[in-house]
Amino acid sequence: MLKLILGRLAFIVLAGLLLLSFLFALFHILPGDPAVLLAGDNAPRSVVDGIRKAYGFDRPLPVQYATYIGNVLLGDFGVSNYNRQPVLGIVLTRVLNTAQLASLAMLFAVVVSLTLGSLSAAYWGHPLDKIITLSSLVGICLPVFVTGIAGIYFFGVYLEWLPIGGMATWSNYVLPVLTLGAYQAAIFTRMVRSCMIEALGREFIVTARAKGLAEWRILITHAMPNAFLPIITLFGLGFGHTLGGSVVIESIFNWPGLGRLMVESVLTRDLPIIQGSIFFFAMIFIILNLIVDILYTWFDPRISY
Repeated sequence: MLKLILGRLAFIVLAGLLLLSFLFALFHILPGDPAVLLAGDNAPRSVVDGIRKAYGFDRPLPVQYATYIGNVLLGDFGVSNYNRQPVLGIVLTRVLNTAQLASLAMLFAVVVSLTLGSLSAAYWGHPLDKIITLSSLVGICLPVFVTGIAGIYFFGVYLEWLPIGGMATWSNYVLPVLTLGAYQAAIFTRMVRSCMIEALGREFIVTARAKGLAEWRILITHAMPNAFLPIITLFGLGFGHTLGGSVVIESIFNWPGLGRLMVESVLTRDLPIIQGSIFFFAMIFIILNLIVDILYTWFDPRISY
């Protein structure tokens, strides 16, 4: 286990350096002068030259690259072009807001999918199985922006039960969490159902039933642990997809998260914020893969890396 963690941490460091190199190249490949972007299109030439010298844009690229990597390692991702505040503080605040939304949505999706998927597998071929399968299929086919807008209209405008934007109180979490979590729950339910049906068809399940164990106990203590490995992979990837889907949800529900920050930064051409947002998004994905690998060995020690 220790060897696995150390190897993955080394991979995270290497992946982070490669990602920073890509972001540095992206910053310089994009059309336009970075100094002009900082100063403004109508800034005098003297101001543009002063900014270019102050930020080191007049230095050779290798020197700029070494300076950029060194600053990032010290936690300095630069300053926002739009509000002149440090990028790290802005991005970290938005990351925490997005993490709240994604975590609650994933918790909802996991609980619902494990419950419905297990019930669907236990009653395979029965009307309940068909209802759950059809419902999950409909949930997969509906994009999150459709369900989000429908939820805003029905629960926020028509019934006036829930607020339609912001994150001031707990009620602001309900619509975005349910909208984002319901889509993932529909995907997870089908996967859980397939894995549980396969596990319930194995010989040890027949033996457990022959011993007279209750069906719920067979489902929870025997079938579910043996079906969990592919489900863990799906949940890990699903959390990443939930973070990606938060870009749309945050825009619809006016949620001050990282996805909405990226959209605003693209519109304002705030390249330092875009760089910082992409870096943190990518690192979250990489860390999630590490967590999935560790959970694999925890659930099944027979796996050898």
